[in-house]
Amino acid sequence: MFQTLKNAFTTPDIRKKILITFGLLLVYRIGCFVPIPGLDSSLIFGGAGQTDFGLMLSAVTGSAFSYGTLFALGIVPYINSFIIMQLLTLIIPKLEKLSKEGESGRKKLTQYTRYATVILALIQAIGIMFMWEDAIIPVFTRDPENQADQICTMMLIVIILVGGSSLVMWLAERITEYGIGNGTSLIIFIGIISSLGASIWGAMYGVIPGQLEQNDTSGIWYLLGFVLLVVLLFFIIVFIDMSERKITVQYAKRIKGNKMYGGQTTFIPLKVNASGVMPIIFASSLIMFPEMIIQFAGAETSGFGMFWSEWLGANGHLYPLIMFILIIFFAYFYSQIQFNPDDVAQMLQQNGGFLQGIRPGQATAQYLRKVNNRLTLFGALFLAFVALVPTLVLQLVPGFRDLGFGNAFSATGLLIVVSTALEFQKQLESQLLVKNNKGFLK
Repeated sequence: MFQTLKNAFTTPDIRKKILITFGLLLVYRIGCFVPIPGLDSSLIFGGAGQTDFGLMLSAVTGSAFSYGTLFALGIVPYINSFIIMQLLTLIIPKLEKLSKEGESGRKKLTQYTRYATVILALIQAIGIMFMWEDAIIPVFTRDPENQADQICTMMLIVIILVGGSSLVMWLAERITEYGIGNGTSLIIFIGIISSLGASIWGAMYGVIPGQLEQNDTSGIWYLLGFVLLVVLLFFIIVFIDMSERKITVQYAKRIKGNKMYGGQTTFIPLKVNASGVMPIIFASSLIMFPEMIIQFAGAETSGFGMFWSEWLGANGHLYPLIMFILIIFFAYFYSQIQFNPDDVAQMLQQNGGFLQGIRPGQATAQYLRKVNNRLTLFGALFLAFVALVPTLVLQLVPGFRDLGFGNAFSATGLLIVVSTALEFQKQLESQLLVKNNKGFLK
């Protein structure tokens, strides 16, 4: 990784892309500290910012939501709109046709995703503004009894939140277009890293010193155990992320004129976890959506709100089971979007390729589908384990919970961090390879 970065910085074009990426990410982090006028951040941090929905949003936005800053919504509306567009593409024939029209169709779908992002950001901003109602300070007359000033301040907050979310979407797209890596993943990456760093800092300089004053050294051991758990998860995630099944493909020899073509042997790489972290993001967004609506409506104390919090919320009794089922479902769903065995089998047949011992055509498609389904199941079980087991351990063990790791850390976040870092490295290596081979191609 470090050697790749060293080689990248010695290449002017790639160095420029890296600096653009870091510069745009720096702009994002600065926006996470810009306060919204008309809000008392101390009331947000102790109130709405400590709900299950608030903690989830704070983890993704690098604590921007907890402090009521410009990028409090972060990239969440963009992710939700992307999920909705992916689902609608499978349902609406017109959108499915657009997805198959190449670059022009992709641009239209991207534009639709932007429109959906603004609409979702507006809805979420209105809901969050009502969640922050007790923290609102009138900015025009400074008179809490002035209804007109209160309404104008609330409208101003909504506009700023929507504008901030739109700016984050723009930054993510610029990183993808002019920088290196996927802008959305990198923004989530930065948010999670900052949240994790803040939780470790709080444990080391906030909780543990107080325990040591009472001759209690358990906090140090739990902190070391947490670090070992993170390192272990890191190695497991890297191992699974880089694992793949190679299906050997042979090409028949063909003679055209005086030249012979084919006769080569290659392979189709099928990754164990081809869908990455997307099934977890899809499942988390779906299961958190009702809770978000309940929070927005102020119905936490209603019968339905209490039922949802007790059974289906982030700390509910049935949450692990439902999350497990949704991860399995979305893993297969995303696998169907990414890999089409029929198209691969048809392409192989047209180019004279075949699998050893498998008839070309439909038999090849069935074999590829069977192998892909098995790999998808294994990858889905791995994702479910990573998403649930380590986080539940941190939440249930009192020592970890006392240090603040129960809510501040999730193995899902670590999975996103590792996957994004590996993808960033692959992008660097591929661009370096293309750059180094340009002279040979000329």
